[in-house]
Amino acid sequence: MKRPTETDALGEFLISARSLAEYRAIFELTAADLRGRILDCPGGAASFAAEAAELGVQVTAADPVYATPAAELRELARTETERASAYAGAHHDRYRWDFYGDPDRHHAIRLTAATRFGDDLLANPGRYVAAQLPALPFPDNSFDLALSSHLLFSYADRLDADFHLAALLELSRVTTGETRLYPLVDHTGHPQDDLVAHLRKKLHDKGIPTTLRPTRYEFHRGATSMLILYPNQN
Repeated sequence: MKRPTETDALGEFLISARSLAEYRAIFELTAADLRGRILDCPGGAASFAAEAAELGVQVTAADPVYATPAAELRELARTETERASAYAGAHHDRYRWDFYGDPDRHHAIRLTAATRFGDDLLANPGRYVAAQLPALPFPDNSFDLALSSHLLFSYADRLDADFHLAALLELSRVTTGETRLYPLVDHTGHPQDDLVAHLRKKLHDKGIPTTLRPTRYEFHRGATSMLILYPNQN
């Protein structure tokens, strides 16, 4: 598996801030999807839970970073957003900017999301659970839909196939409906087709059907599909 060069590397896992509009695009979310109980894992500094709550949607965000004191994490979210924007700008050609328009607009959307996340974290801490894949503190079938972006596959250089499989099984365990994962490239844009195929076979053997669904959203060039897990058939 190709490992990123020192120039490519983001360092530690990035705490990303994404908006509800981005989640809608990334996961092809319909009005019907935005009902019931939704798990966002890892939630990072996304404003998805806060914005969805305003629509009456029950979202639980899970991420180990939520163990950080809220006031400190609020500031960290903004710092990480600046770091992510600088990285994207430095690797401009790796991305398609159609959804955002240009890097400045991308930065503004992400900074707004980070701010909304920080405000909601202080106001509604119960929405944010300090938890880490592949072991989540939720009972079986706690959610109707699980969304997971920019951890699995994105960091395939440091999370091995066994970790990916355990994480996918855990997401499937706590979800009665679909689990949707995006992107299927690593953070340098390198496709993870072999890993995806390996995991789909392992999941099939355990009674968990999967499919690949095209997406209209594409930020990393070539990231045009998401992996969907369906409820366990066993």
